[in-house]
Amino acid sequence: MVKKILTWVLAIFLALAAMIYQRSTGPTYEYKGYLEHNDDSRKYKLLRSQETTEGAKIELPYFEGINYTATLHYKRYQTKDDITDLEFQLDENKLFIAQLPVQPAAGKIEYSITGSIDGEEFSIPEKGEDNIVLRYKDPVPDYILIPHVTMMIIVIIFGIRAGLGAAFNDGTMRRWTIVAFTAMTVGGMMLGPIVQKYAFGEYWTGFPNGSDFTDNKMLIMWIAWALALAIIGFKPKKKEGVSRATVLMASVVMTMVYLIPHSMGGSTLDYDAVDKGIDPKEAIKTGAEH
Repeated sequence: MVKKILTWVLAIFLALAAMIYQRSTGPTYEYKGYLEHNDDSRKYKLLRSQETTEGAKIELPYFEGINYTATLHYKRYQTKDDITDLEFQLDENKLFIAQLPVQPAAGKIEYSITGSIDGEEFSIPEKGEDNIVLRYKDPVPDYILIPHVTMMIIVIIFGIRAGLGAAFNDGTMRRWTIVAFTAMTVGGMMLGPIVQKYAFGEYWTGFPNGSDFTDNKMLIMWIAWALALAIIGFKPKKKEGVSRATVLMASVVMTMVYLIPHSMGGSTLDYDAVDKGIDPKEAIKTGAEH
């Protein structure tokens, strides 16, 4: 009993670590840092993803009672547009914000911030670093998004548990492989494309239709678990060596894929095509294309 509990604790710990790492290193993760004035240090979290329902509100911490100004500098991503400057203002909720314009789904804006706090200048990001890039997406209904996310959480937890079951030979790898494969099929290969359709207008932009990293990662994980299930079958074998190695390999492949930052190489609007009159829905590229 103690061994089973410890195995589950290890599986959940490894799964949470992989999910946190993936989300916290991806291109849609908030850009974080601190603004400091004397002994006062205040954290900021700048958006890098926004729904097309409104322009992204870029917010900075506010210092009262001192000479404090900030300017947002932005342009459409990968264009030769002139930089637009926008002063931060206190809104009715006492938030110090500057609001970017709305873009079509997959449209990206790159931006930076400069300002002065009581005579001390600051830059976000630091001078010489790349601008922050924010991508717009259309809203995805909760009744699609929540089951998708839930299924993908089940995949990583039970997939790692299947791998540990194979490694420790505790007789559970087959049942957890079935759970992981089922969750991957429903959450990844069925609900995943629906999420993609709502957000960016296409069901599938991975191989062979495109080079979207997220779709291709999903495909690699699904193939790994499908292969594992095909080899181990539904009934125990007299010699489980090959089966154990296959499940362990599928678990390792899945974990390695999860360590690739989320939304890398995702959908990007081709503004050159849009400026030539092409419908934004037809001007989205993925992966290595942009």
